[in-house]
Amino acid sequence: MKSYNSEKMSIFQTPIKKVKGTRLLITVNVLGSAGPLRFVVNENDKVAKVVETALKQYSREGRLPLLTSNVNDFFLYSTTAGIDALEASDSIGSLGVRNFILCKKQKEPLMTERRTHGNGKRGWKAWLTKSFNFKIHSH
Repeated sequence: MKSYNSEKMSIFQTPIKKVKGTRLLITVNVLGSAGPLRFVVNENDKVAKVVETALKQYSREGRLPLLTSNVNDFFLYSTTAGIDALEASDSIGSLGVRNFILCKKQKEPLMTERRTHGNGKRGWKAWLTKSFNFKIHSH
């Protein structure tokens, strides 16, 4: 007769691990992708780990557009908890929400390039002025 240690055993004779914390089914919409990702996380998991899991699943499913696997290149937002991105060290269950949006960080600021335009103005102000500087011709 076999002797087992004090852990509970399943019918397949493998130890059953106790889950710490509550597990949550979350939905992550990747900006620019066709559909959401759904997977289970522990409520105590950090945002960085959730982003990593989302990127791995996204890649495994062969989704487009192609994304890097660097967790630091992305922001995770809650769909209901405001406009600020979640901190990488926050626990995913701290807000009590289950729907998130994953956005890639911008490498270059939009509309702030320091190019000189024809009239000597620079940046987004020049672009805006040029956009509104159209002529209306009358008959």
